Amino acid sequence: MVAKISSGSSLYSALAYNHQKINAGEAKVIFANNMVEPKDGNFSIGTCKYSFEPYLLANKKTENPVIHISLNPDPNDKLNDEQFAQIAEEYMQKLGYGNQPFVVYIHEDIDRHHIHIVSVKVDETGKMIRDNFQHRLSMRICRDLEQKYGLTPANEKQKAEGYSLKPVDPKKGDIKRQIANVVRPVSRLWHFQSFNEYKALLSVYNVQVVEVKGEHKGQLYNGIIYAAQNDKGEVYGTPIKSSKFGKQAGNDAIQKRIEKSIEAVRTRNLKESPKAVISKALASCKNRKDFEKQLSKNQISVLFRENESGRIYGVTFIDHRHKFVFNGSRLGKDFSANAFQQKFSEEKHGSEPEKSPEFVPPKFPSTPESTFENLSGLLAIDSHGENPEEEAFIRRMKRKKRRKRKL
Repeated sequence: MVAKISSGSSLYSALAYNHQKINAGEAKVIFANNMVEPKDGNFSIGTCKYSFEPYLLANKKTENPVIHISLNPDPNDKLNDEQFAQIAEEYMQKLGYGNQPFVVYIHEDIDRHHIHIVSVKVDETGKMIRDNFQHRLSMRICRDLEQKYGLTPANEKQKAEGYSLKPVDPKKGDIKRQIANVVRPVSRLWHFQSFNEYKALLSVYNVQVVEVKGEHKGQLYNGIIYAAQNDKGEVYGTPIKSSKFGKQAGNDAIQKRIEKSIEAVRTRNLKESPKAVISKALASCKNRKDFEKQLSKNQISVLFRENESGRIYGVTFIDHRHKFVFNGSRLGKDFSANAFQQKFSEEKHGSEPEKSPEFVPPKFPSTPESTFENLSGLLAIDSHGENPEEEAFIRRMKRKKRRKRKL
């Protein structure tokens, strides 16, 4: 379980963020501590403010007395409202807020249900709740709660995050959210040394990505467009500009990630472990299907790119355990497309095949013209990027905190 803590000066902003979710049918109040109980059971913004205001009026020195916390269990940890409420109550008690008024919201707007807690950092006398080493204490509390409730530990969650990504399923709808659940962790946590490797990785999860370059109103731009794909590898729905998924999914961030990945591969010998696994599987496999099966047992996927006649012209390996994607040729000639074409073609036909053509990156599948038209305008409208909703809220609170300090 991961906790995020932010402080600010605006109580209304913290409450409004959560009540907007309630109004949209994407959240609800599941627990309240030392709050005035409304007769109709409806914890409105006004009702919540009424409970917090005496504490804020007594405050004398604390610059940012409002605290907003989100607790995020692993998606595989299926908890009901009562369990979420118990976890929230225990977390706040151990953090030192057991006697404070606080309200707990459960957010259900994404597959990963999580809770948000709003409280104040001053007691009824106006004295600040001690928050020395608060983040360190919060981490320790999360580890204790993970053990008590049998939750997936955060460190294990981070290791498994890349392998537990869910492919986009157009039939489930909400394509933007599904793509975001793939693109955000991949662009932040995975290692890939080229845009084509990044593209190959996303394709495993039914996401297609294309670079868009051009000029708009005299200014050059270089952007990225994402889209879902169906079972045939064709674009499904309308492509979405990268800014809708945050700066981390944009061209600049991806290029920086590529540079870091190259350095990580060089300094951390990331190739050695998967290379040993692939070599062993290649030497012992009965056929191509058996080769793929052996790799899968070691959390490695392999993508063979073939032309219409079935000839292998490219191979990419995806090491889910170490979050590392790489073309076979990076491991040496024995792992190139030609080598695999020769081995598996001989098994199939009993004769040595002709030399494979040089690798040509797959083109972005064709789609109705209306889907991709005016991409220049699409990118230019919002060239500065758009951060995910929750992260943007946290940043707004921090900006308010900085502005107040300057006064």
